[in-house]
Amino acid sequence: MNDPVSDFISLWKIPVGQWGKSAILFVTDNFEWLFDGLKNVLNAIVEWSTWILLQAPPVVLAVLVAGLVFYAKRSKALATGVLIGLLFIINQGLWKETVQTLVLVVYATTLSMALGVPLGIWAAHKPRVWQTVQPILDLMQTMPTFVYLIPILILFGLGAAPALIVTIIFAMPAPVRMTYLGLTSIPKPMLEAGESFGATKRQLLWKVELPAAMPTIMAGLTQCIMLSLSMVVIATLIGAPSLGNPVNRALNNRNIPLGIEAGLAIVILAIILDRVLASTKGGKK
Repeated sequence: MNDPVSDFISLWKIPVGQWGKSAILFVTDNFEWLFDGLKNVLNAIVEWSTWILLQAPPVVLAVLVAGLVFYAKRSKALATGVLIGLLFIINQGLWKETVQTLVLVVYATTLSMALGVPLGIWAAHKPRVWQTVQPILDLMQTMPTFVYLIPILILFGLGAAPALIVTIIFAMPAPVRMTYLGLTSIPKPMLEAGESFGATKRQLLWKVELPAAMPTIMAGLTQCIMLSLSMVVIATLIGAPSLGNPVNRALNNRNIPLGIEAGLAIVILAIILDRVLASTKGGKK
């Protein structure tokens, strides 16, 4: 059944898609050198880091990681669980993909926190900044993940670099929001006490605000890592070397065993990262 009003509205369609295409083509035509240079640098960093880690025998590296976890957290149960999980991944023949995934997640999380935490601090102290940033963060978090892939693919092509960039865009809102929440939730008497002792704004930030907000910021770090892991797997569609590759092969070939193996490897990696960070937030477990 035809609706005259809807037909009239759709007749005057706003060409948002064409505007977006024109903007992307303008950027690529005028700044191709910038995107190519950034892509080459990021690809080199990711590939070099992955190559370094893959030079060590998988079992040796797994034992080393478990040892570092035990040294940092003093938890035999956690270190044993990490070792068993990594040995299982080696047993399934997915060690290379796991290392590639881990490298992308670590770099994406590091850059997301490096950008997100200062932005959250700025927004917490400047209400106008938060009013400007908040709708942008809403857009970044509500936009479907696959939509991110299209412009990034056009600007950077295939490979690890575009996967890293799209992961940063997807994961960065978490540390921004959690940093803002942590700083704005600090009781006013605590801030007033610091000011009464003559603390400058910088001293107040480093010695009062950030220590008080650290648990919330660490929660943002956990969210950032989980979001990065999920996006890195999806970014396989634009050439990301990760555990998403065997998942895609399993989907394309209806290979149920491979899908289960890759899915378990992703779950194990997520659990390891989450448990290590959970012990960081809550102390020894």
